[in-house]
Amino acid sequence: MSKKVLVIGSGPAGYPAALKLAALGAEVTVVEKNKAGGVCLNCGCIPSKSLLDAAHRFYTVKEAKTLSSNPEAGDAFFNSFDFAKIQARRQAAVDKLQRGVLALFKAAKVNYIEGEASFTSPNSVKINGEEMAFDAVIIATGSKAFYPPPFDKYKEHLYDNSNIFTITELPKRAVIIGGGVIGCEFACIFNALGVQSTIVELAPSILPLEDESISRVLKTSFEKRGIKIMTSTSAEDMSVENGVKTIRLAGGQTLEADLVLAAVGRTPDFQNLNLEAAGVEYDAKAVKVNPKTMQAKDNIYAAGDINRLCQLAHAATAQGETAALNIMGLPAEYDNNLVPSAIYTWPEAASVGLTLKKALAQGYKARAKKSFMLANGRAVAQGETEGFAQIIEDEETGLVLGAQIVGPGAGEMIHIPLMAMTFKIKAKEAGKVIFAHPTVSECLKEALLK
Repeated sequence: MSKKVLVIGSGPAGYPAALKLAALGAEVTVVEKNKAGGVCLNCGCIPSKSLLDAAHRFYTVKEAKTLSSNPEAGDAFFNSFDFAKIQARRQAAVDKLQRGVLALFKAAKVNYIEGEASFTSPNSVKINGEEMAFDAVIIATGSKAFYPPPFDKYKEHLYDNSNIFTITELPKRAVIIGGGVIGCEFACIFNALGVQSTIVELAPSILPLEDESISRVLKTSFEKRGIKIMTSTSAEDMSVENGVKTIRLAGGQTLEADLVLAAVGRTPDFQNLNLEAAGVEYDAKAVKVNPKTMQAKDNIYAAGDINRLCQLAHAATAQGETAALNIMGLPAEYDNNLVPSAIYTWPEAASVGLTLKKALAQGYKARAKKSFMLANGRAVAQGETEGFAQIIEDEETGLVLGAQIVGPGAGEMIHIPLMAMTFKIKAKEAGKVIFAHPTVSECLKEALLK
């Protein structure tokens, strides 16, 4: 008799887990309270990349006019962009991929239910008023935008990642509260399309969770393009009059904006799951799990943003599949240290593993091996010399402990040091691979061989 497994949530943790379970012979039901594909597909990774691509294309036109004998034509083309068409392309991409998820469920014979699940016991839930029993469950309900006080009082006047994609026209002035990944990516989108953009960040630097060298390069690049960055600055309060939002900062300074994007973090979305009935341990930040197996308790697993191990879509997928394998009796472990991150600004940035500071703090005899885009033939030829490639090497073993990259295609290149880390290949051995010339990735080869 096949094992009955319930997956709560169909985002990047839930749907790959469901497909893995079905492939291994389980009888799988997925319940989704919102839209198939979860936050990443509907109001996260995918739609933001569509907007970033469109904005970058028009930004490139603006830059390319310096190579034209008729720069006014470049200005005219830039000013002709149609935001409605940009939004329509974004929605078409989301719709297509959402249909793809549902088609995969159908092909795999996964039962898909639109509704909200609430635990009634460790082995049962109630969905749309009906009781359902299961042998095992994966909680993959993800996270939602967080509004700190006092901005929680002004939600109807603010945007977050769940509703920013619904705007029908661009504002003249945008204030972004939070200089993390979401904030930086939207600053690029708005700025490239002519919106006066300001980032307000409480920490001493934007992207405070990244290596300092990444933050410095992106800050310099953003400011050169006219994005205003206010770090070590707290947004204290807000008022709204005639559609204009006024943000009061610590110290009394004010900022006026037509649009305010709150990008200050996310909180787990489990408030209506009735986890007490399941006996699952949790706090305000996360459901508690074994960080290697995703097991929360007995037959209950939790994957993705809900456990807060790593708030990235591909991490959620790896966690969901790890949970699925363990449920089906195939022991598997997840390693948070082998999850790369990518920031799709321009220049692009990516990282994996340890920074030099973290490596030294953990007792490694580590060193940073760095090469700059300014010396890379392809980067110089195409005028994209902002950035670097950095390898963190264990001097005692020669193994790669981490990597940070800023530059064209950083999100693609990061997988080269990740492969070395995964299979324990020494940095100088990885650098012996013949890289095509001229390529930006030669910058990474140079760093590996130092």
